[in-house]
Amino acid sequence: MIIITALIALGGLTVVLALMLILANKKLYVYEDPRIDVVEDLLPHANCGACGQPGCRPFAELLVSGDVLPGKCTVSSEEGRLAIAEFLGVDLGSEEKRVARLACAGGTNVALNRAKYQGLESCQAASLVSGGGKGCFWGCLGHGDCEVVCDFDAITMNAFSIPVVDVEKCTACGDCVEVCPKDLFSLQPVSHRLWVACKNLEDGDEILEECQVGCTACGKCAMDAPGNLIAMEHNLPVIDYSENHQTQVPIQRCPTGAIVWLDEKMGVIKGKESKKIIRKGERQIGYS
Repeated sequence: MIIITALIALGGLTVVLALMLILANKKLYVYEDPRIDVVEDLLPHANCGACGQPGCRPFAELLVSGDVLPGKCTVSSEEGRLAIAEFLGVDLGSEEKRVARLACAGGTNVALNRAKYQGLESCQAASLVSGGGKGCFWGCLGHGDCEVVCDFDAITMNAFSIPVVDVEKCTACGDCVEVCPKDLFSLQPVSHRLWVACKNLEDGDEILEECQVGCTACGKCAMDAPGNLIAMEHNLPVIDYSENHQTQVPIQRCPTGAIVWLDEKMGVIKGKESKKIIRKGERQIGYS
């Protein structure tokens, strides 16, 4: 009798709970547009944040609600963006692709290390020990933290321990910006091809003892640049990209190649008066 009573009680409790769940489901149900799933499937699933959202799902929700246009996803292919626009019946829109740019070219063949760091192979760890040991305090330490954190394989370390960004793979997620202890990375529109590849704040040729491609604050680029395109601030040229910056004139007289032109096909282009660097090995203390 006790067993039967217990079974009836449990059965009754189960029915009550089931009814409560059914009522709660109806009461708390939130409608979700089924188009969101379709749009999410058309997105690249990179969850990179280049669109300003934490992932592809929130971006898909904004697309369906009409708050953004497909062109804002610069990581997706042109075909993918067009497919979303056609599915939603909206304009494609446009957003210039952004990529990570590095403000340093001081690899081991041109820049000196004044101390040999031994420890965890990490720029962040090395920077805690007297700034990392590099002669130029502002220079890249070359341990590859940026390469490690890049989930899209867009950064590789070259033969001289300098990060190289693959523009096609870069999603402008910003992880490299956050991890670099020297603040050498920034996210830039791809049209920003006139670029200062240095963050040294000292002036004069003394910096050349530490790095042969460092900016000496000579100001020639600012003098040659049209209009107000370049101004010298804290011994570094600062480019005003709101001006017409599609010109290679400012790089021509730079003696060290600290300001360069980033060509889409040819890569880094230096001015005609920039000193040519031919050393393939590590620069040693004792010779220039």
